Parts: sequence; C-alpha cells; structure tokens
Amino acid sequence: MCSEKLIRRFAGAFILLSVGAAYWLSPLWLLFTAFVGVNLFQSSFTSLCPLERILGGAKVLGCRPR
Repeated sequence: MCSEKLIRRFAGAFILLSVGAAYWLSPLWLLFTAFVGVNLFQSSFTSLCPLERILGGAKVLGCRPR
C-alpha cells in the first residue's frame, strides 16, 4: 500500500510529461494522458490502482504489496 500523495504525484507527473510530449513530439502522447485519467477514474470506484501494485511489488519508496 502506498501513500495517496505519492500516487497523486506520480499521476500528476505522468500527465504533465505526456502533455509536454504531445506538444513537442506527437499528439499521440495524449492517449497516454487519457490512459492515466481513465485509471484515476476507475480507481476511485474500485480501489484498484495499477501503479500502487507496481510500486508495492518493487517495494519502492516504502510501498508495501497488497
């Protein structure tokens, strides 16, 4: 289990990076932005967060596997 603040920071960073990549590289990067948004939306209903599972499995930044 990871801190909610940590998950929000990663999501915010992913969104900002993908919007920047869409501006400077290719508009197709907006698909990644949409992917992050869809994951945030579905996790608000299901409490299933792929990033939390990945970080927990890798034991990154104090995260524990569920």
